[in-house]
Amino acid sequence: MSRFFPPAHSAICALALAGASTLSVQAHAQQAAQTFAIPAQPLSAAIQAVAQQSGIQILYVDSIPASLNAPALTGQHTPRQALERLLQGSSLRVDSSDERIFTIAPARDTATVSQLSAVHVHGQQDVFDVRPGLVTTATRTALNPMDIPQTLDFVDTQRAKDYGINELSTMLAGIPNIDTQPDMRADSIMIRGFEASSNDIYLDGIRASGQIRHSTANIERVEVLKGPASVLYGRGSGGGIVNQISKQARFDLGSSVTLRGGSWQTAGGTLDINEVVHPNIAVRLTADAENGHSFRDDIRYRNRMVSPSILFDNHDNFSWLLQYTHDEAWRVPDRGLAYDNLPSGLSIRRAFAHPDDYAEDRLRYFRSDMKYAFNDNWALRWVVGHRKQSQNFDHLYSGFFCSADGVNQTSGASCSQPAALQGRDTLQGRLRAWQQTDNTTLTTNLDLTGQFELAGMAHDLLVGLDYSHEQRRPSLATQRGLIDPIDIDNPVWLPKPPQGTATQENRHQAHARAIYLQDLISLTPEWKVLLGLRTEQFRFRSRNQLSGQSRSYEGTTTSPRIGLIWQPVPEHSLYVSYGKTFTPYGGSGLLSVSVDQTAVYNTDPEYTRQYETGLKSEWLDGNLSTQLSLFQLERYNIRYRPDSINEPDRWEVAGKERTQGMEFSLSGRIATNWYVRGGIGLQSAKVVEDASSPDRENQYKSGTGRRNGSLFLTYAPQTGFFAETGLTYVDARWIDIPNTEKLPGYTRWDAMIGWREAAWQASLAVTNLADREYWRSTSMPGQPRTVLATMTYRF
Repeated sequence: MSRFFPPAHSAICALALAGASTLSVQAHAQQAAQTFAIPAQPLSAAIQAVAQQSGIQILYVDSIPASLNAPALTGQHTPRQALERLLQGSSLRVDSSDERIFTIAPARDTATVSQLSAVHVHGQQDVFDVRPGLVTTATRTALNPMDIPQTLDFVDTQRAKDYGINELSTMLAGIPNIDTQPDMRADSIMIRGFEASSNDIYLDGIRASGQIRHSTANIERVEVLKGPASVLYGRGSGGGIVNQISKQARFDLGSSVTLRGGSWQTAGGTLDINEVVHPNIAVRLTADAENGHSFRDDIRYRNRMVSPSILFDNHDNFSWLLQYTHDEAWRVPDRGLAYDNLPSGLSIRRAFAHPDDYAEDRLRYFRSDMKYAFNDNWALRWVVGHRKQSQNFDHLYSGFFCSADGVNQTSGASCSQPAALQGRDTLQGRLRAWQQTDNTTLTTNLDLTGQFELAGMAHDLLVGLDYSHEQRRPSLATQRGLIDPIDIDNPVWLPKPPQGTATQENRHQAHARAIYLQDLISLTPEWKVLLGLRTEQFRFRSRNQLSGQSRSYEGTTTSPRIGLIWQPVPEHSLYVSYGKTFTPYGGSGLLSVSVDQTAVYNTDPEYTRQYETGLKSEWLDGNLSTQLSLFQLERYNIRYRPDSINEPDRWEVAGKERTQGMEFSLSGRIATNWYVRGGIGLQSAKVVEDASSPDRENQYKSGTGRRNGSLFLTYAPQTGFFAETGLTYVDARWIDIPNTEKLPGYTRWDAMIGWREAAWQASLAVTNLADREYWRSTSMPGQPRTVLATMTYRF
């Protein structure tokens, strides 16, 4: 008997409610009896307590009279039995379409939910248990994580935002074997030693490629799939993918308004209105706004987001979601001197931003998700997504300090001071960069899912077609010698001259067409096999707008996956798996191919393969989940030209890169009112062979550390006082491939206290409680002690 994790705020929960027969959730959703200890109280509060403790969803046909009280509930009960005990003598009844979605209605009313003139829906869940119910990132079908033979990690973004953490890279910093080194332009993320920033970050399954900052303003949960994912998503680095799941209209959720404020003049708010306006229609509007400064001098930001969505569901065989998101993030970019160029004794609070520096990211995102169920076992899903994300900036960066006695504090060489600044410490050599870039993605996929039995074995089948068209359109220039030296103690900035003409202006495109097949086969109740295969045609094209030159490159490749799962008992799932992904020339980083007519392309893609074995377990009657995995991830067919001048057409294999490691994570409720979440990762990411540069062999990869992790402990009764504290640890990371210099590691201590009562919740969170000085990346120091107060009202 398999068990659901308590549902999280996600698109999958909405789909489970909107079309449970379509997803055939019933086969997975059986729940066992569990222990309840709920005191006598008003009936509505008692029902909420059952929902929170068991992770079920409650739909109310009408409001429950405040005069109704419930008796105490103790002992072992299934969720349905618990609700029936509470409703005894109340003239209310409980119905359910499956074992995790329950409807409470007047006993005399026999109409179905879809026939009611009005439905008031309130989502109830244990918000401090961040485990999701069903997940789709790993298989594109709604599955229990126990049935997925790969490591999956989850981030509930609200838990991070309670601490004022809004950046994707910072949210992921404590996830096992994820290394992050953000700068003001992009989230630099490595998964298991391989770069994921340019091609492996997704928004609702739609690739969000390009040099951009990924907003989390409308994100409910982040799912991280470790290892190759080409069977479902196409090209990638092989380390894994990050899928952001956005907030969308649901039938099982109420509304809320949140205000927040804290250190560095932070002030913001969130409006989240979710309403069932018709038995078949739910609408949702989310909006977020925040302004703030930084602990770094002259750095500030302004974020705005609005996202309407509408969900139609006939509660029989058809559902259709439409969503649009507009997101703008403006900031004075933080491009101070890098960690290894900062003179001793200079405060990390000095950023030296020009008053005219700016950077702005803008996202316009539309999604249509349509689903039709032929019957209880077969369904068709058609998803269309269009994403346009631009990034424009103009800022200063780099430079060096020249001391009053004329010494370059970075190199030790002599330097000269302007006559007006003789005898002063100055900042010199600042460069200016400006860029205007549009990144556009049009994606559509058509999935047929089916559940059937063949030769005595149950099959959960997925057959799909993919098409995507991506564009990257950068115009940029870097200028030297335009900014005069400044006095570091009394900086006086001259206005920037006009930007001038772009020195680079290119148009890059990528097209992909693919067909894929995946089947989860239940050989017996204890043994399952997951098989997958994808064939993809791809084409990359670049055009230099200044020279008029253009070239293209195309190819075809096949990607497999296989996993074997053994569940000797329902609470434990052991697995082994193998997967392979491809990284073609033109799509290995930012989209581009050389337009030089004499260039000879490396037409054979690089490949990454992973072997993984692991154990996923549930403990304490399913209240606590753990996963342990061992893996080896290897990129091979890395090629080079031994003699590019005399034999430009001859490519040979240069070598391979390999990461070996282990991961352990846990999440859930460990005792009444006590919760835990966290994990630890150990890895060794090395260059194993490199015929082009033998001195690189056996060196650790730049940007990677040996270990990282986090652990958070929460005390949260149903009402009243709650508290949380936790540590995030990041190991030292190599700055260069010769392994001569490291960026020091750090441990960050965070804590939060709060109060919740009925519809109100207030919290006070402190990040970096110990006020440690540390660097998140070579260009960005971490924040000192930071306080954020948050107030939420739910209705």
